Amino acid sequence: MIQPNQKQIQIAIKGKWYTVPALEVCGKDIVVSDGWLRIARVEAEEWLETELEDPLACIELLKQQKYGPLHADVLSFRQKLPDVQPKYKYPMEWDSVAAIPLKSFSEWWEGLPQETRKNVRRAEKRGVVVKIKNVDDDLIRGLHELNNDSPMRQGKAFTHYGKSLEQVRKDQEAFLDRSDYICAYHEQELIGVVKLIYRKDIASILTFLPKGSHHDKRPANAIMAKAVELCAERKISHLTFGLFNYGNKQHTPLREFKIRNGFQEVLVPHYYVPLTVKGTLTSRLKLHRGLLGILPHHVITVLVDTRAKINGFRMSRCSSMSERPNRNRQMERSNPPAGSKPLSLE
Repeated sequence: MIQPNQKQIQIAIKGKWYTVPALEVCGKDIVVSDGWLRIARVEAEEWLETELEDPLACIELLKQQKYGPLHADVLSFRQKLPDVQPKYKYPMEWDSVAAIPLKSFSEWWEGLPQETRKNVRRAEKRGVVVKIKNVDDDLIRGLHELNNDSPMRQGKAFTHYGKSLEQVRKDQEAFLDRSDYICAYHEQELIGVVKLIYRKDIASILTFLPKGSHHDKRPANAIMAKAVELCAERKISHLTFGLFNYGNKQHTPLREFKIRNGFQEVLVPHYYVPLTVKGTLTSRLKLHRGLLGILPHHVITVLVDTRAKINGFRMSRCSSMSERPNRNRQMERSNPPAGSKPLSLE
């Protein structure tokens, strides 16, 4: 039986939607992850306008969940920029947020490397036109094509590849009342998009999707420049784009792109409150950080490179199979058997 403060909500995990139980606390939904260490967190925390206002009430409510899907070992929540001074005495770590502290567009522009400014100009010279769009059928079709531009991104399987138009439409339903879609077009073709969410005094990039096959036209730089321009016009204090460092994983192409476009590391308090004996023990051992927060950088690099090579080999093998004559392929036995699901590293 669902209690008065319990509900069922839909959340997206690796591009797929699931219905899960949640606790409603002060207008926010608290969900609990599966696994041997059960972590409670604020659903969509990084896109909300306010942070968790009453952590104590949330802690007391979670401690009442002795059994069932809402039983948790640790509560995770963090403060919202621009408030970076710790407000609570709970166990805390620092989140490495990628952010642009904004005063004006011109100040941001002058602080960019020369090559980044050239790339923005190259986009315009090569026919890229940037527009602000609302969600309609044309944009959904464009996003569908963007998703299917490549099954691989950053060396791993792209979770939105192969989705239907209706699935793409569902993915875009959240936060439409306070979002802008910044779209880069080339000859009426959508070649890049940013979904920018306004969170009162800050803005955050939810979707950043340039079309790899049009990389030479620099759509990524064009839409990023427009995002900063819009934020400056709205007197936004910070534009955020995920994390600067993901645990001990550093020196990635995305991180370098962020640096070249004016993002810097801003440390934000992130609290991990133990709720059980297991939560206390694992917090002391820092096991809540996951592998990216435990393994050293060089080991992570080896694992990421290995995954990229394996995925690249799988993609090239699939491409060669599809290009070979049917008479050759029909002589072979499929392995795994046709119709079975392929292995995934995700």
